[in-house]
Amino acid sequence: MIPLTRSLALWLCLASGVAAQGSGLVSLQTGQACRGWEGVGRVDIDGEGFCSGALISEDLVLTAAHCLIDKDGTLIAANRFHFLAGLRTGCAEAYRDVRRAVAHPAYILRAGRKSTEAVPFDLALLELSQPIRTSKVAPFPISGDAGRADELAVVSYARDRDTAPSLQDLCGVIGVQDGIVIMDCDADFGASGAPVFEVRNCIAEVVSIISAMAKLENQPVSIGPDLADAFEDLMTHFIESAPAWSGGGQRVITPGERTDTGAKFVQP
Repeated sequence: MIPLTRSLALWLCLASGVAAQGSGLVSLQTGQACRGWEGVGRVDIDGEGFCSGALISEDLVLTAAHCLIDKDGTLIAANRFHFLAGLRTGCAEAYRDVRRAVAHPAYILRAGRKSTEAVPFDLALLELSQPIRTSKVAPFPISGDAGRADELAVVSYARDRDTAPSLQDLCGVIGVQDGIVIMDCDADFGASGAPVFEVRNCIAEVVSIISAMAKLENQPVSIGPDLADAFEDLMTHFIESAPAWSGGGQRVITPGERTDTGAKFVQP
């Protein structure tokens, strides 16, 4: 993928506040339809709103950093978040409280600026109160090369579809510019933090998340951070700022790493 040379308009809204044009979303209402996507969940914020997120290890959820910022600009306390993995029709495959919420440090420095400047760092990790260890909910591996992805899939919760995930598997990368992945994928209220996947060899890898909406030559696009550098920086900050939990340290996950817990997909 050649880096995009056209400029993004500074018109920008968080994905939690702007809707994109509809583009072939499929609601995953049944267990068969949800198979393989159960690691995507709804991130509830103490009954006052929600975002989307994806399990990337047994006890870590990747979401958008702006989901951690309250209306007054302060950080939301971790105990106000709850992760509902694979939620559909009122029932989740796993429900966990959150004991720690960590935003990318560079995003905190830029939060509130009305431009695309903060988007490359719009990443956060939620550390769950207890690991999710069930064969039905598999963490997703991270990919650090969004530019190679020609076709993308997005699984999200959003306004008027908050009780079951929706899948869009017919969108793609328009380009990569200044740490921002520009996509023609759908977004709506609540889709902030929704994982953007590339499915290769029946394995879904997270290449970005839905962060915001923008305009490219007067056409609406969805944008998110390129995980190549930002994710490693977030993980480093997460580890360095961790309290001394008993039982040992945490393993660092790097882009491109594959584990036996990576979600795998079989075509019907």
